[in-house]
Amino acid sequence: MLINTFSHIPGIGYATEERLWNSGIRTWKDAIHQPDHTGKKNHIFQKGVQASIDHLKNKNAKYFEDLLPPNQHFRLFPEFRDNCVFLDIETTGLSNTSTITTIATYDGRSTRYYVQGKNLDCFIKDIQQYQVLVTYNGKTFDLPFIQEYFNCQLPHAHIDLRYILKSLGLKGGLKKCEKAMGIDRQELDGVDGYFAVLLWEEYQKNNNSKALDTLLAYNIEDVINLETLMIKAYNLKIKDTCFSNSHGIPIPPKACNPIKPDIDIIQKLLSTHHQW
Repeated sequence: MLINTFSHIPGIGYATEERLWNSGIRTWKDAIHQPDHTGKKNHIFQKGVQASIDHLKNKNAKYFEDLLPPNQHFRLFPEFRDNCVFLDIETTGLSNTSTITTIATYDGRSTRYYVQGKNLDCFIKDIQQYQVLVTYNGKTFDLPFIQEYFNCQLPHAHIDLRYILKSLGLKGGLKKCEKAMGIDRQELDGVDGYFAVLLWEEYQKNNNSKALDTLLAYNIEDVINLETLMIKAYNLKIKDTCFSNSHGIPIPPKACNPIKPDIDIIQKLLSTHHQW
């Protein structure tokens, strides 16, 4: 979809982009070969097209993220899919003194997880192998927490599904969006961010490895489901375009979560914290 995108070029809005598509100018290559279609501003358009070709060739996803609004960042996904990683963190809470407890990533092939006091510091090195981060509400939550915790800046392009799903009429949090998209969490249904805090406290106070496993299972479930959400949202966003029949992405089988939650610990915490 990115090579079909013109709305990031100065002077090209969505109406003009659609007019270009309808006239047969559907890729940057088409625009280069048929230059006389934008009138007096053609030289600006051509310059923008050539810059786009160059930046994509150099795998510069950040260039396109900066020029497209957040609800259009889905356009980056197909071209950068092999360099994308789905990311989610868990924390001790939402206050200024809260810290990261676990981080999970999934790149469409393998999952990784990081735990405070174990291997959390490995995250910054590992994340550098990717070009694009995909999160839900990461602009507001995950990335600020990560950058504060590690005292760093993440240079990656970022697709925040919160904005894309909101443009599709889906909002109210990740779990609600998952349900609307038909994603089933099975044993982890009903477990949320607050419960993740309780699991970490149980692990810390009682050295309960089952609580940590359940927390990691929950964290990993988030990133596995982000892939499905990303692809479903992408397909919905292109549904009303001329690319609906040619650019759709098949939904892959859901990845297997390598860590299983402990049902007993979930029930124990539910009964102990019945007000939750």
